[in-house]
Amino acid sequence: MIPHWAGERDRMVERQLRARGIRDPRVLEAMGQIPREEFVPLQHRLSSYQDEPLPIGHGQTISQPYMTALMAQCLELAGGERVLDVGAGSGYHAAVLGALAAEVISVEIIPALAEQARSNLQRTGRGNNIRVVCGDGSEGFPEAAPYHGISVAAGAPETPQALLDQLADPGRLVIPVGTMGDQELWVITRRGGKTETRTAALCRFVPLRGYQGWR
Repeated sequence: MIPHWAGERDRMVERQLRARGIRDPRVLEAMGQIPREEFVPLQHRLSSYQDEPLPIGHGQTISQPYMTALMAQCLELAGGERVLDVGAGSGYHAAVLGALAAEVISVEIIPALAEQARSNLQRTGRGNNIRVVCGDGSEGFPEAAPYHGISVAAGAPETPQALLDQLADPGRLVIPVGTMGDQELWVITRRGGKTETRTAALCRFVPLRGYQGWR
């Protein structure tokens, strides 16, 4: 039996997001509209709206819906920003950010996943303001810097200096930092030449691969 996907999205927004403190109306709207099932491999599609990450191949995952929403909310996007998305995966996180910002650069280190993200974004009509780049996301994408928001969907041993260098003022960087198994989701805010860091949640992401990640 094919699920009623719109209903699944509505239940996800109410039970997994709104009930757990996601309050940004633009984030809730984006998560309620973007078809997450189109970014999940066919063999896992029936689990698209479960409260958990799902495998997308190559040892990578599509993040738990709540974590996607939390990271997007932490960026506090108003709609006119340029955003860097590190770890494109299947393209879902980039699609959410694309609904919230003017421009998204999404970097993926695994070529097959970069191509998968492009295909998924194009097929769902979500790629107009999103550019998927195959490269080392731990070093950012300096050609399009600075970024008002940077979102990293992989756990890092420390905050890559390259990403800090590419963060605008004002700007926010959201990144999981810790061990390969457990991290804290840091929100680094830059304003007036000063930076402040707070922990938004405990989390567990796949490792950030690359020169300034886990080698």
